[in-house]
Amino acid sequence: MIKRYTRKEIGEVWSDLNKFRKWWEVELAVCKAWNTLGKIPDDALKDIEQKVVIDENTLDKINEYERTYKHDVLAFISAVSGQVGENGRYIHLGLTSSDVIDTALALLMREAIDILLGDVERILEVLKELSFKHKKTLMMGRTHGVHAEPITLGLKFAVWYDEMRRNYERLEKAKERVSYGKISGAVGTYSNIPPEVERLTLESLGLKSEPASTQVVHRDRHAEFMSAMAITASSLDKFATEIRHLQRTEVLEVQEPFTKGQRGSSAMPHKKNPIHSERICGLARVIRSNLITALENIALWHERDISHSSAERVVLPDSSIALDYILNLFHGILKDIVVNERNMQRNMELSKGLFFSSKVLVALTEKGMNRDRAYDVVQRCAMESWNSDKSFKEVLLKDKEVTSFLSAEELEGIMNPWEFLKNIDYVYKKVFGSLE
Repeated sequence: MIKRYTRKEIGEVWSDLNKFRKWWEVELAVCKAWNTLGKIPDDALKDIEQKVVIDENTLDKINEYERTYKHDVLAFISAVSGQVGENGRYIHLGLTSSDVIDTALALLMREAIDILLGDVERILEVLKELSFKHKKTLMMGRTHGVHAEPITLGLKFAVWYDEMRRNYERLEKAKERVSYGKISGAVGTYSNIPPEVERLTLESLGLKSEPASTQVVHRDRHAEFMSAMAITASSLDKFATEIRHLQRTEVLEVQEPFTKGQRGSSAMPHKKNPIHSERICGLARVIRSNLITALENIALWHERDISHSSAERVVLPDSSIALDYILNLFHGILKDIVVNERNMQRNMELSKGLFFSSKVLVALTEKGMNRDRAYDVVQRCAMESWNSDKSFKEVLLKDKEVTSFLSAEELEGIMNPWEFLKNIDYVYKKVFGSLE
């Protein structure tokens, strides 16, 4: 991922230095397992532990070897065993490259997921706060982009909260799913390494053993992680798209924060553009497209080929880095979001009360009018209101069919926007478990 969208903490997770340190964690854990089984002497293990250092000089040495070997794991083994000397012969004993790469990749993915889970937790906190703060901030609900029935801004945030909670659960499940390694040799048969070495190694690393590995840990696990990231990014895309719509000049009900000194356009000084929401939408497209690559990586030839490895070196780091970036971008938008209640009220009044049509329809039906006839009557009044620019209530009060069933007082009671929201506490209890 380009530097512009890379935050420091998650960028360091996917750095070459951290990758090789994770490779070394795996190699050292294997050495300790062999030592437990009596294959590596105590003094040799101590020598290995004390002498191997993974730093920038080691990176230079690895790169130097790789230019000749054209094989990164062998370059790594040469660089670290060279630090040890004679006892370096015990490093990588009985292993194949994927034993190290795939097991270390599980550690890297777990590290990245922990950061993403923290990001989501912070978003959940602010969404819950906004849900209760704006529980009674009345606004127009829209379907197909057209006025439907009143909602509250808090209810909109509650919907987002519930969706982000599911994304948290997906990422948690993905963490569990990718927490598998393998130390089982070239085709998963433990031909040069006993299963006990795998058990001891993975236990020390906090991983589970792939039940039936080939040369690799199976890529459906990695695809599930990518899927969790793609769905989370798509949720952010959905929320950011809503903010973009609500920030349009003609609507202007909410706005992204616009900081002191910020400039919106090189040509038009008046502009306040929803640039962060738009950036979220754009990067969500990148993450979603990377899911296709992860799904393609599942199908490998026989016990393994390497068609997946070059692709996942891009899509796993880039997607988690991009997701971390847009999660934090969205958190910043929510934290200082600008809410314009006056415009919400103004926009509700644009349709002259037409959004009460469903309430009138139900009331007429309950009073005994045939439902199809009631629908026609309400629609006729609604179209007259729309075309004549008269209020819906005014048209209804002049319609003899309506007034033969409903009095002016009854219409007044029906045409109260809070009548639509009398069960909002029920929704809040379902989402939050309480009303606090």
